[in-house]
Amino acid sequence: MKGGGTRSGGGGAGRRWAAVLLWAVAGWLMTGTGDARAAEGGGRGTGHETVNLQGRLGDVAIERDGTRVWVNHGGERLTAEAYLLRLERAQRRRAEAGVAYRMLNITTAAGVVWVAVGLLGQVLFTGRMVVQWWASEREGRSVVPAVFWWMSLGGATMLLIYFVWRKDIVGVLGQGAGWAIYARNLVLIWRTRAEARAGAAPARG
Repeated sequence: MKGGGTRSGGGGAGRRWAAVLLWAVAGWLMTGTGDARAAEGGGRGTGHETVNLQGRLGDVAIERDGTRVWVNHGGERLTAEAYLLRLERAQRRRAEAGVAYRMLNITTAAGVVWVAVGLLGQVLFTGRMVVQWWASEREGRSVVPAVFWWMSLGGATMLLIYFVWRKDIVGVLGQGAGWAIYARNLVLIWRTRAEARAGAAPARG
């Protein structure tokens, strides 16, 4: 009973620390969000349009019409001068939006959500090692609990979504391969437990 109480208290403390960490990350991410919304206030047709810096060079089509150069970005055809002006506005607005926007390399409030998904995935990915270490210490030997694979799968899924948004092929390939391995381990665990239950049923009968 005493040992069980100690484990319960440790789990409660871990949950409190996790909650504090998540609140701290959320507060840090939201720094400058209000400024960013204000900066985005100029919509289309106001002369304050900007360029989505989250895009990549592949999203920008360059066209030539005689001596003129046109830029097709997001379905809109702009002169090279107009495109550069929008690019300048976007860079200036990101610089004014807050330190979090610059450090996380985002340009809109929606980017905060995507980065939060990636960070939460990384927390799960790192936390799985803590869980595995804790389980091994309790057993006095090296063990890999099922929750380790569930946390791996959840973290890989969130990181995969994040890397797809970032258009990072290295991250997509890495997390995609790991995702299949984590899922396979969970299938094997489920199958082993199902076989154990099936074998134990006749013995009880």
